[in-house]
Amino acid sequence: MTGASGGVGTRLRELLPAIYPDLVLSDLTPPANLSSKENFRQADLADLASVEAICEGVDGILHFGGFSVEGPWDTILQANIIGTYNLFEAARKKGVKRVVFASSNHTMGFYPRHSRIGTDVTARPDSRYGVSKVFGEAVGALYADKHGLSVTCVRIGNFGDQPLDQRRLSIWLKPEDLVQLCRIGLEHPDIHFEVLYGASYNERAWWDNSRAYELGYRPIGRAEDHRAHAMAEQAKMPADPVADFYQGGAFCSLEFDADQNSVWAPE
Repeated sequence: MTGASGGVGTRLRELLPAIYPDLVLSDLTPPANLSSKENFRQADLADLASVEAICEGVDGILHFGGFSVEGPWDTILQANIIGTYNLFEAARKKGVKRVVFASSNHTMGFYPRHSRIGTDVTARPDSRYGVSKVFGEAVGALYADKHGLSVTCVRIGNFGDQPLDQRRLSIWLKPEDLVQLCRIGLEHPDIHFEVLYGASYNERAWWDNSRAYELGYRPIGRAEDHRAHAMAEQAKMPADPVADFYQGGAFCSLEFDADQNSVWAPE
């Protein structure tokens, strides 16, 4: 698992060892609380030779490494574009069989919240970060079709123990539910190339995640159980007409300088 020192990786380090006791962890820097029982291999995703080294003897990869928010182009380029290409290329060269790629809801951020979308629609990224995740999905498709890797792209919504505001009631992903999706990607016999949404059971969902359910996904998290907390936190937030209209939230309004009237243009 790449990205072992990040927020998602840190939580998965608690949940995955019981399922995969031979889990190998990697990141640019070691986790602060790394235990003697954990197998850690340091690597810079932007360095192909370094990535090849951590793929040696590995059957499947959970790719959570990279830069996880919006950032300068060169940062996104090195960590998320060059790094993701290197990951897939190293996997091919070292005979890795399966890759689960941590994509993002920000690949689709500029769809309005009144739209319900599946995985077969045109990408509308809301940021340079979102663009990098569209790229990662495309590279995954290439390596599945051309080189025979089994690739699952999980468009993660908002990962955490509870949804933190109104938007996240629609996109929340409970950590245990992400583990389910990882297991589908690593273990399901019918995986060639799949794009799934990383979302729990959210009654306000904007996404059709029926393919995940067809593959056996049964989320245990229910966003509405946390409605009171999420709406109380929402009440503290200032209005943001652009962020409040689009699925990508603040990623859409960040650096937004188009005609605001276009926000409410008919689809």
